[in-house]
Amino acid sequence: MFIGFFMELRKARVPVSLREYLTLIEGMEKHVAGTSVEDFYHLSRTCLVKDERNLDKFDRVFGQVFKGLEPAEDVAVEIPEEWLRLMAERLLTQEEKDRIEAMGGWDKLMETLRQRLAEQNKRHEGGNKWIGTAGTSPYGAHGYNPEGVRIGQEKNRHNRAVKVWDKREFKNLDDTVELGTRNIKMALRQLRRFARSGAPVELDLPNTIRDTARKGYLDLRMMPERHNAVKVLLFLDAGGSMEPFVRLCEELFSAARSEFKHLEQFYFHNCLYEGVWRDNRRRYDEVTPTWEVLHTYGNDYRVVFVGDASMSPYEITVPGASVEHMNDEAGATWMQRVLTVYPRAVWLNPTEEKWWDHTPSIRILQDIMGGRMYPLTLEGLDKAMRELTR
Repeated sequence: MFIGFFMELRKARVPVSLREYLTLIEGMEKHVAGTSVEDFYHLSRTCLVKDERNLDKFDRVFGQVFKGLEPAEDVAVEIPEEWLRLMAERLLTQEEKDRIEAMGGWDKLMETLRQRLAEQNKRHEGGNKWIGTAGTSPYGAHGYNPEGVRIGQEKNRHNRAVKVWDKREFKNLDDTVELGTRNIKMALRQLRRFARSGAPVELDLPNTIRDTARKGYLDLRMMPERHNAVKVLLFLDAGGSMEPFVRLCEELFSAARSEFKHLEQFYFHNCLYEGVWRDNRRRYDEVTPTWEVLHTYGNDYRVVFVGDASMSPYEITVPGASVEHMNDEAGATWMQRVLTVYPRAVWLNPTEEKWWDHTPSIRILQDIMGGRMYPLTLEGLDKAMRELTR
């Protein structure tokens, strides 16, 4: 079986060697992977793939060779308690979902929520009206509605909530991540404008040779170190629907920290509003007013937004519609202010580009950005950096 797997990888142009194959066999003999298919997948990928560009080809070959592989009969499978606890969740077919109507707009949704809070006095499960669980009401948890307020649910399921009642905490992106950042760094290097500034700490070899020859004795000449003089403001969407893209954003953040000497980074959630923050752990205590950012950093900064732009359209267009707080002004207003101060700006979106037209909020932000939204891929980064150098 493993020989066939090895040969299929070679046929798919994954550069695997005999030494790497023997390393995999040695790992299997020492029971590193045990009887778990998932463990074997990770072990074989670690042993046989040297470049992240080949991960997709490896996955396709693995799925083809080991398709239908069943676990051993004597392996006990324990059902997690969380799965049992959520069995009450409402499971609907696509046809049933299509028949469930939205409330009819932001104002109607919030007004009805106020009425429900005033009238309801006990817990509800199922149904389509009250605040509860496992139903089709616009309010509650573990159910389904095309436009609702999520209350009492740990994380999103359908990405349909237009407001989230629960306080959430997000982690900072790790700027020490190095794995997989090399290609990102190469793309970011297109945004370079070198200048020498600071103390003279680097040997100026041409002038040292010239002055030594002219004076007849060694005359060392020093000059300031050469740095990328481009200034960048980086705004990163944190939490919620961005959770699947944390690793990719960490790689981008790490690469940007190493490439740009003048880099200022802030977090936001879904859309830009009146406040941003530097530390997700203190996002409610140490908020930086967006006005302060606009007045602190000059218009020579380039701005890069990173986010999936996937949210309720109300969050962009309607005051008070932020998923987490009551914002006095619409997100679109703040986006226009930033773009007025910083005309050289782009938006990097980790969502696959083929899905953009199916998400109204992405189309709205594309229009606000003047079409300067690019996929968070190497090709997209390349185009974005070219846009910022104009």
